[in-house]
Amino acid sequence: MNVKSKSAPSLRDRIEDAIVSGTFRPGDRLEEQSLAEQYGVSRTPVREALRQLQEAGLVEIKPRRGATVSKVSPADLIHMFEVMGGLEGMAGRLAARRLDETSRQEILACHEACRTAVNQGSDAYYYENERFHMAIYRASANPFLEEQARALHRRLKPYRRIQLRSLNRIEQSFAEHDRVVKAILAGNGADAEQALWDHITIQADRFHDFLAGLARDT
Repeated sequence: MNVKSKSAPSLRDRIEDAIVSGTFRPGDRLEEQSLAEQYGVSRTPVREALRQLQEAGLVEIKPRRGATVSKVSPADLIHMFEVMGGLEGMAGRLAARRLDETSRQEILACHEACRTAVNQGSDAYYYENERFHMAIYRASANPFLEEQARALHRRLKPYRRIQLRSLNRIEQSFAEHDRVVKAILAGNGADAEQALWDHITIQADRFHDFLAGLARDT
């Protein structure tokens, strides 16, 4: 699976954190050479990181103008979280109906990996959490739904990561996962859908809290 290492944060993650935390603000230019010097790397990994951030919607790259930080409003993010909640809920409902032994074992393995990562920090937990959600998308047995859910998951990744840094959020997230797993394994599609909707919309609430904290600190 294409899952990030749980060691040092990647260059993409470091630039991503700087954007989400407000160090780089909407409209700021991101010069390859300046970033290379700041992070102690060559321009090639900077260029690749910016390309990945463009795919996630955090950066705009235009010919002859280079890269700038995208302008994404809190309202836009809340709307995306609402759609994400709907897609995740649908995936959970279908997974509960269509679960086979392979998907069952994968979901359980990812859930246990999340349990282990609870005390390993927010980024370690995030990447196991990512695997957990991808396993549910696959278990839905709907490739189009999986494709759309993955795309929006990538777009919201920075904000899903940052909300895990809130007090006690990792433990709460794992408890929400437990509710999801129990519903899917029981074949209860309605409960699985509701559990995933609640899980994602709680993340949107946490992002509101994060924005409020940033405003208080500025």
